[in-house]
Amino acid sequence: MKGSGLPWLWRLIVATMAAFIAVALCMDVTTRRADDLFYDLHLKRWGYPVDGEVVMVTIDDTSLREIGQWPWPRNVHATLLDRLAEAGVRGAALDLILAEPDRSDPVHDTLLAEAMHRNERVVLPVTQAMQHQSGPLVEVLPNPAIAGRVAALGHTDVELDESGTARDLYLYAGLGEARWPALGLALLQLEPETTPAEVPGQRLPDNLHTSPYQWVRDHHVRIRYAGPPGSFAEIPFLDVLEQRLPAEALRGKWVVVGVTATGLAPGIRTPMSGIPMSGVEYQANVVAMLLQHRAIVPLAELPQAGITGLLVFLSMAFVLSAGVLRPLLAVLGGIGAAVIASVMMLRLGHAWFAPMAAVMTIGLGYMAWMGRHLMHWRRQAHIDTLTRLANRRRFDETFERRLAIAQRSQSPLSLLLIDVDHFKQFNDTEGHLAGDRLLAQVARTIRQHGRRAGDLAARYGGDEFVLLLSATPARGAEQVAKDILADLRAQAVPASLSIGICTCVPDLQTLSGMVFEQADAALYRAKQNGRNGYVLEEYPREPTRPPRNPGGGRDRLR
Repeated sequence: MKGSGLPWLWRLIVATMAAFIAVALCMDVTTRRADDLFYDLHLKRWGYPVDGEVVMVTIDDTSLREIGQWPWPRNVHATLLDRLAEAGVRGAALDLILAEPDRSDPVHDTLLAEAMHRNERVVLPVTQAMQHQSGPLVEVLPNPAIAGRVAALGHTDVELDESGTARDLYLYAGLGEARWPALGLALLQLEPETTPAEVPGQRLPDNLHTSPYQWVRDHHVRIRYAGPPGSFAEIPFLDVLEQRLPAEALRGKWVVVGVTATGLAPGIRTPMSGIPMSGVEYQANVVAMLLQHRAIVPLAELPQAGITGLLVFLSMAFVLSAGVLRPLLAVLGGIGAAVIASVMMLRLGHAWFAPMAAVMTIGLGYMAWMGRHLMHWRRQAHIDTLTRLANRRRFDETFERRLAIAQRSQSPLSLLLIDVDHFKQFNDTEGHLAGDRLLAQVARTIRQHGRRAGDLAARYGGDEFVLLLSATPARGAEQVAKDILADLRAQAVPASLSIGICTCVPDLQTLSGMVFEQADAALYRAKQNGRNGYVLEEYPREPTRPPRNPGGGRDRLR
């Protein structure tokens, strides 16, 4: 709407406030769920081929039936490692907790340690656990007989959000210090040339002081999954053990060994599918992601806040400008820019910009703008554009409400019907612009005497005005009429007023038309008496002339 935009300074202030609100939202967790939903929708359609570089060797139901009840003796794992070494694998990560000595025979631990030493490319996990209920955290390492011969150790800390979904990963973690690489990273670090010189991820603040009993995590990334469960080649443990595979099935592969048998290990929820993913496939995804340099790094707080604030500031500056089309385009452009920026950063830079703080703030800002304009348009629908008084429609609605209130409370209600004397003659002589100025001046004078909460000044039509006074008896209404006439005379206005007053204490039979007819009759008498004055009628009283139709025309002394 023309002229409805805010001044540029106010636009600047409001747009800046909106930007600060958006920054506060993106620093908080308020929009995290919405951001995660957007991230998941995109990630499901953004898989990638694994090219057979990473293979899972699975402890499945068939292997359990053939080899026996879990846990297996450690010499079984020793045999597996020898088979993998013979097949020429590049490295093997055993996603198995081997903290306790072998239950069947401690010698089996020695056999496994020797197989690890021969292989020289085996990685085992480090986990965290409470030593006892409510006790401090401890790191759970492989038992000493094995740990001394393993090539590397890596943590298997799976980061789950409030919904139990694994989107995030910390490439380093540890008790008191983030010193253990993630299991997949530890595996790839067996060949340093396969990993970047600088490990990706959002870093911990340099000045952060941690407790030696706190699990500390660093190098925060988001996992880019290759696809839903079943995206990686899966070879049963038994087939490797019994050498049922062709030679090229494992040669030059990175191998992750873990459990998929029913009931042995819980699945992990991922954004890729409603079907839980096994822990071994989760680790295979981590290895493939790091191997192909596809880790997604969340933006640090400063660039995240800066992009969010800038998008919101620019959008809101245009939203608050004049017109209807421009704000809508600004909203669509701002929301589109936030979404496109997030997608492009993911696609081209493997960086995660969370867009929902900007999207929600821009959307809410537009809704507030629309609310402001709806209120403005509603006010305009009840305002006379020339005099800025209430128009006839608003007067009719308010009159009915005030009459009903007076009926219930049995309080007096007064209506002043005001007419500009000889206005047509003045308008014809001085011109329409002078006539408009005269009406505006009369309106300002009338408004000054109807400022109470229950009062209403309105332009009824042409040169006719009404002033509704709630809880005002005849004496008070008469005084208001005298004051209006005196004020107008003091302004040396080249016109006078005639005022008809009706005051009543309405009962249930009193209608607004009856009160208006009495005021109209009083106005007619005021004109008969020579104009430039008022006449008071107290209801009920028979009208002195035939009533008029308030919606139609009538004859009147001019």
